[in-house]
Amino acid sequence: MKIKLLLLFTLTALVFASCSKDDETDTQWEEANEAAFNKISTTSGYKKIESQSKNGSIAYRVIKSGNGKTPIYTDKVKVFYEGWYKRYDWNKDDIYTNENGIKIKNKFIFDSTSNRADVPAEFRVSGVVDGFTTALQHMKVGDKWEVWIPWRLGYGPNGNSQASIPGFTTLVFEIELLEIL
Repeated sequence: MKIKLLLLFTLTALVFASCSKDDETDTQWEEANEAAFNKISTTSGYKKIESQSKNGSIAYRVIKSGNGKTPIYTDKVKVFYEGWYKRYDWNKDDIYTNENGIKIKNKFIFDSTSNRADVPAEFRVSGVVDGFTTALQHMKVGDKWEVWIPWRLGYGPNGNSQASIPGFTTLVFEIELLEIL
């Protein structure tokens, strides 16, 4: 009986130790991503838009201005886009050399219409993450924006395993609104 109790105690301690390490890593990742978003959202040239969900704001800068109509929540749109985040350190370049002399690819592009032979994506404005929806509802046809989406308006604390996006990740998109269908 004592051996079973000792084994149970040891296993329980291991589970708690591994959970606290994972929680610490998640907390560090969350804090780094929030800091990156807060830094860019206060940078000259970027503006903020509050989401209609009231769960936060996006930050964006205009790359190219259009003069067409603005889609509404229920519209279907055609867009070019590229989505990315920094895998390791938001303060380092897209590719950097670490202390061991190894080149590290820091910028991770998780989705892009350019990876699909530059065929524009078509979807409902309401069919994407809250931050992307927020941007689209303020863009005009012909606009091209760089959009920063905090994790609360992106994939949240759970991330998106299909796209290899960890929880608490700030997303960056370059979006070009081509057409309202």
